[in-house]
Amino acid sequence: MSLIPRFFENTRSNIFDPFSLNLWDNSQSLSSVHETAAFVNARMDWKETPEAHIFKADLPGLKKEEVKVEVEDGKVLQVSGERNREQEEKNDKWHRVERSSGKFLRRFRLPENAKMEEIKASMENGVLTITVPKMEVKKPEVKSIDISG
Repeated sequence: MSLIPRFFENTRSNIFDPFSLNLWDNSQSLSSVHETAAFVNARMDWKETPEAHIFKADLPGLKKEEVKVEVEDGKVLQVSGERNREQEEKNDKWHRVERSSGKFLRRFRLPENAKMEEIKASMENGVLTITVPKMEVKKPEVKSIDISG
C-alpha cells in the first residue's frame, strides 16, 4: 500500500474509476486555457445513500439554462456548461479579473444499479444537484428443502 496520495499517481483513464473520465473542451487555444482553467475543473461531490447517488456542483453565477445534464451511452452522466466573460465597455478600466469564464465538462460512469430513467436535476442558489435513484437489490429467495430419511 502506497503512502503517496492517489492524485500523484498515473493519470491515465481507467474505466473502473468513475472520476477518471474528467474532460474539458480543449478546442480553445492555449492562451485561453489559462483564462478558463479555474472553471474548467468545476468541482463536484458524489455521495451514495441507500436510495440514490447524489451529485452536487457549485456553479455560482450560472442559470439553469446555461447548464446541461445528459446521460451518454446509457451509463455516463455528463454535466456541461459555459460562463461567458463580462462585456467590456470602452470607458471601463479593469484593475483585476479573477473570476473564471469558459466551458466545462464533467463525466461520471454510473454504477449498474442506477435507475437511468428516473434521474432528476435541480439548481438552487448556484448549486446543481443531480439525484440518480438506485434499483432495489433483490434478496435471493431461499426455499427450505426437507430431508427425508
